[in-house]
Amino acid sequence: MPVAIITGASKGLGRALAEALAARGWDLVLDARTADVLQETVAGLRGYGTRVTAVPGDVTDAGHRSELVAAARRLGGVDLLVSNASALGAEPLVRLDALPLEGLRWALEVNVVAALGLVQEALPLLRASEAGAVITVSSDAAAEAYETWGGYGASKAALDHVAAVLGEEEPGLRVWAVDPGDMATDLYAAAVPDDDDPRPAPASVVPAFLRLLDERPASGRYGAPALLEGWR
Repeated sequence: MPVAIITGASKGLGRALAEALAARGWDLVLDARTADVLQETVAGLRGYGTRVTAVPGDVTDAGHRSELVAAARRLGGVDLLVSNASALGAEPLVRLDALPLEGLRWALEVNVVAALGLVQEALPLLRASEAGAVITVSSDAAAEAYETWGGYGASKAALDHVAAVLGEEEPGLRVWAVDPGDMATDLYAAAVPDDDDPRPAPASVVPAFLRLLDERPASGRYGAPALLEGWR
């Protein structure tokens, strides 16, 4: 069975993607900082009959990243690495003139440095896979200028560039940066707590990710709404 590592997998998009892959027979290594919530997610996946390993911890910790890859190796390797764990830099979001620099450093550490560190750790197994792929979860804030989203958007723009270069350097892999669009997640609620407008559930964009895995287009940046529109 193929094996995927998914970071930030206890809630939101990470959990929805884990459920979809488990339904397809994937074995999973799941990461999140909150151990009890992650264990609840794993318990909910047991009915699919696949092997699911929970590795709670912080992706900024190099030792934790090694544990994730070691767990995947025990399952047979790494066919897919999804960097979904994210940090905002400030909760709620603030304008750049008020953004704590430590918050910006933290967003860069989680969203870029840790994501690259995990790729580096997993690369030998990804290269050995017949269909190795990396997905980095981006944001429209990486490409558009939205007030208060500057720090987070800058970190996601940096991640997009890392993904683009990785795709050039690793032609045997598929490297996709995916902008999922608006979603109702804890991250968005923390970013803009006063916004009560309804947003789509994370599960609604998962078919876009599955399309990438099914069709394996060239490495690059993709928007989930456009991928979903292609099916209609």
